[in-house]
Amino acid sequence: MFQSFGYRMDTVTLDVLLPVGISFYTFQALSYSIDVYQHKIKPTRDPVAFFAFISFFPQLVAGPIERATNLLPQFQKERTFDYTKAVDGMRQMLWGFFKKMVVADNCATAVNSIWQGYQGESGSQLLLVAVLFTFQIYGDFSGYSDIAIGCARLFGINLKRNFNFPYFSRDIAEFWRRWHISLTTWFRDYIYIPLGGSRVGKWKNFCNTMVIFLVSGFWHGANWTFILWGAYHALLFLPLLLLGKNRKYTNTVAAGRLFPSVKELFQMLLTFFWVVIGWVVFRAENIAQAWNYLCRMFSPSLFTLPDKWRSTIIYILILLAVEWIQRDKQHALQIDNVKYRAMRWGICSVILYFIFLFSGQQEEFIYFQF
Repeated sequence: MFQSFGYRMDTVTLDVLLPVGISFYTFQALSYSIDVYQHKIKPTRDPVAFFAFISFFPQLVAGPIERATNLLPQFQKERTFDYTKAVDGMRQMLWGFFKKMVVADNCATAVNSIWQGYQGESGSQLLLVAVLFTFQIYGDFSGYSDIAIGCARLFGINLKRNFNFPYFSRDIAEFWRRWHISLTTWFRDYIYIPLGGSRVGKWKNFCNTMVIFLVSGFWHGANWTFILWGAYHALLFLPLLLLGKNRKYTNTVAAGRLFPSVKELFQMLLTFFWVVIGWVVFRAENIAQAWNYLCRMFSPSLFTLPDKWRSTIIYILILLAVEWIQRDKQHALQIDNVKYRAMRWGICSVILYFIFLFSGQQEEFIYFQF
């Protein structure tokens, strides 16, 4: 499948994928072991279902990280081909390929060309590159999740949702309830809650929050930039925890309206800004580079106009427009409510056209390295 889209999967590639599969396999197997130990579930006596649970190929490499309560019962019951579910899965895969090949890979070209020589670039150009990396990692990671979830649906398997349009979040707490949902809920259930969760005092709650973000940073790699990235997001939680405004839900933004209110727009832009700063730290090779990049970005040249990557910006705007319109759906190409079949096929054909004509230079999925 990947080869048909120009992605070469050779022996070297498979060697790179192996550690990543082990990483997600470990989290999935750990959740099963802990749940059995805590008597939340009964140990399965079906070895075929168990090995399918910990090695189901669509989500093995980069998630979603599944739980036994959701996935095991699906392997243990008889399944029949569901045409409607399969078509919806193919649409979700199509959108995943668009996000990866058109958005993420084109963003990667811009980011990689500028990042190493950022000292000679204007602040506005560096801000644009930071925004492009923000969409690169989203298109790359959520694109893979869409492909995995859609592929699983072809087999009649429902995987957990892993992204819920995170860049439409109104504060950092909502962002983390929409971003990499399967990992954040794993940390919540197996680290945060056992430490006391939110049932303790505000400062103890903040310490618990700091712990899970530091663990999340370390999970991404043994680099101080990842640790700093985790601590940074924990600090963004601090005012929400102290003011008792830690958002517990992720209701649809501007539900029933085409446009958000001024307040909602401001909240989304501010949250997006903080997230962009965090991704600069995440992308940097070391803390010194992150600091120098941010200092250069916020220099007086920030107030000039960037002069590159206009086509990539257009792809991002298409992504945002489609996902905004579909923000109350499970995924952006959930278009069963479109009345005419010809129109549904037309929408998918346009996306496919963009994939074949405007895909960027081939880039490996970012989360293959974690």
